[in-house]
Amino acid sequence: MAKTSVAALLLLLQLVAVMARQTYIVHMKPQPKPEAFDTHRDWYSDSLQSLESPADTILYTYDAAYHGFAAALDPDQADMLRKSDSVLGVYEDQLYHLHTTRTPEFLGLDTNKGLWEGHTTQDLNAATQDVIVGVLDTGVWPESASYEDFGMPEVPSRWRGKCEAGPDFSPNLCNKKLIGARSFSKGFHMASGGSFTKNTREVESPRDSDGHGTHTSSTAAGSRVANASLLGYASGTARGMAMNARVATYKVCWSSGCFGSDILAAMDRAILDGVDVLSLSLGGGSGPYYRDTIAIGAFAAMERGIFVSCSAGNSGPTRASLANVAPWIMTVGAGTLDRDFPAFATLGAKKYAGVSLYSGNGMGNKALPLVYDRENSSSNLCLPGSLSPATVRGKVVLCDRGINARVEKGQVVRDAGGVGMILANTAISGEELVADSHLLPAVAVGKKVGDMIRVYVRTDPNPTALLSFGGTVLNVRPSPIVAAFSSRGPNTLTPQILKPDVVGPGVNILAAWSEAIGPSGMEKDVRKTKFNIMSGTSMSCPHISGLAALLKAAHPDWSPSAIKSALMTTAYTQDNTGSPLRDASGGGLSTPWAHGSGHVDPQKALSPGLVYDTSPDEYVKFLCSMYTLEHLQTIVKRPNVTCAKKFSDPGQLNYPSFSILFGKKRVARYTRTLTNVGSAGSAYQVTVDVPSSVTATVKPAKLTFKNVGDKLRYTVTFVSSKAASQMAKPLFGSVMWSNDEHQVKSPVAFSWNEFGD
Repeated sequence: MAKTSVAALLLLLQLVAVMARQTYIVHMKPQPKPEAFDTHRDWYSDSLQSLESPADTILYTYDAAYHGFAAALDPDQADMLRKSDSVLGVYEDQLYHLHTTRTPEFLGLDTNKGLWEGHTTQDLNAATQDVIVGVLDTGVWPESASYEDFGMPEVPSRWRGKCEAGPDFSPNLCNKKLIGARSFSKGFHMASGGSFTKNTREVESPRDSDGHGTHTSSTAAGSRVANASLLGYASGTARGMAMNARVATYKVCWSSGCFGSDILAAMDRAILDGVDVLSLSLGGGSGPYYRDTIAIGAFAAMERGIFVSCSAGNSGPTRASLANVAPWIMTVGAGTLDRDFPAFATLGAKKYAGVSLYSGNGMGNKALPLVYDRENSSSNLCLPGSLSPATVRGKVVLCDRGINARVEKGQVVRDAGGVGMILANTAISGEELVADSHLLPAVAVGKKVGDMIRVYVRTDPNPTALLSFGGTVLNVRPSPIVAAFSSRGPNTLTPQILKPDVVGPGVNILAAWSEAIGPSGMEKDVRKTKFNIMSGTSMSCPHISGLAALLKAAHPDWSPSAIKSALMTTAYTQDNTGSPLRDASGGGLSTPWAHGSGHVDPQKALSPGLVYDTSPDEYVKFLCSMYTLEHLQTIVKRPNVTCAKKFSDPGQLNYPSFSILFGKKRVARYTRTLTNVGSAGSAYQVTVDVPSSVTATVKPAKLTFKNVGDKLRYTVTFVSSKAASQMAKPLFGSVMWSNDEHQVKSPVAFSWNEFGD
């Protein structure tokens, strides 16, 4: 009996020790591997032996993206490592989250006109076949028609990736389109107590059981698929932005999120595999660049000529809510398309318009009682367990938007016996309408209509509602509109860098879907569909990733910053009615803190005339203006990197936009360099648009480029008036270089305190 107790105690102590371990990312000083060790893993393992760590301590060793490894350690072991002369830093694993078709036509990509000067669309399509887009997400559903490889040539010989086998994934599912599929789960594995959760859909393989990854990768580079729709909605041809590019997927996101150690391992592998573009529709909080896994991996990718596109986040319209703000990353916000899915709520004698993707039998023609519990915040939000079946059975329920998922509200109503739902926006979402594939008849309405319905329910003794659905309509005006959910500036991490960079289509986007889950993403949703309609900066990010692939194909010698500049300086800031872009949150005009440089225009981006090209060395000077050499070495992998040269102000970076902080000084002066990628002999004249409280001078006011590739500098000086020094409200303007063929436009944000309330 005593022996049994001792054995049980030892087992319990071992279990406690395992549970105390968690994932740490260990950054080693940049020094050569000692010759005594065959691999970096051997070297790192040896350095951990003194910590009395078990053999399985090391989860990943990093090479291309980072100098170090991820390991399962207890806090004491992590502290001991921090004291080592070979170690720069030891950091706890971070958790990141996903930022959860007509688009090609809306962007002008389905025309037969020559998009690329001197070449046809066919030329561009052929060149794109050599471009590889890597997508870090929830995996891939390889059987989707969006990954068919009909007519594609052999995989580029430089490709070093592969398709990994899994319990539900055969490498044979890959082809000349889907050329890579890997999964990274060790960080998630550790965070789950060393084993996968009980979620039956969680399988350690590249297969997508969530849908998000299939949607994003097919948006970026999916093949053309005719007769695509979500249960009849948005019917037409679906295709990715770069439909002839190759796709490689890296599964890093699991049921509880996406762990930094897994993301870094995937970025490391993608760089070595040979991707040209990296697309990440995920993010976390905004912390220092030397603690940001994505920023560190993206820097290594940028140094190797890889374009990195990331979603800005879905925390709008809250100010200063951006993710992924590093200047070497393309930070993408979201806007609407000119397509809608109208639905209607008839209340008594009045009919109100909204949107929906409900595809069932509907309510029939008889109006039913409408209920709304405005006194109970849980009930009016339709939170799980908040609705009384006795109150809502057989009725239509009015639910306020917010807190829980929109589709979950519909399920809560259905589970309580309700037969329909009106989902009404509150002030935070304003007039933004996002359509969902609800499990019961449901209509989403904006705040103005929502308020009228709330008054109707409160004042009418017998309120009733009848819901009806109008299918798909095109050519909606005005569009695009900046989505209310799209995260906003200012960039609090580096206020001198304006973010987001651009907006792209991110509302009600049709793309391929996983058949492992219904279109609502709810476990009770047993419907199956090959395509789904989703919204989020998760959707806008792969649009820009695909467009970057097109630019990479058209201009293979362009750097990631040149591609970024082309997309930014050619973006537009007027909608399809010729009016300035509007913000769905309040219905007023949008600003560069919401839309950055504007909405992308791929036709113009293919021939921008001039670009703001930024070298890795300039990014080093930028980082040196902010951080110590030790922090710099965490981001920049080069062993001999120094801060011998650094900017006096982060805003000196050769960036395609400006963010001016008038703190104690009333004068801000920046020099930028433009590179001619247009015709030899091109001349440009500058036009400056600034608010009345600011004066601006540009010298020289004219730039003439003798040859293609020539670089010329200009200096812009902004001076704030004395009266403006007390201003709290940010203002905006622009600097534009133009001639008869090109307009190279940069937005300017002006703040009179650091974060411009």
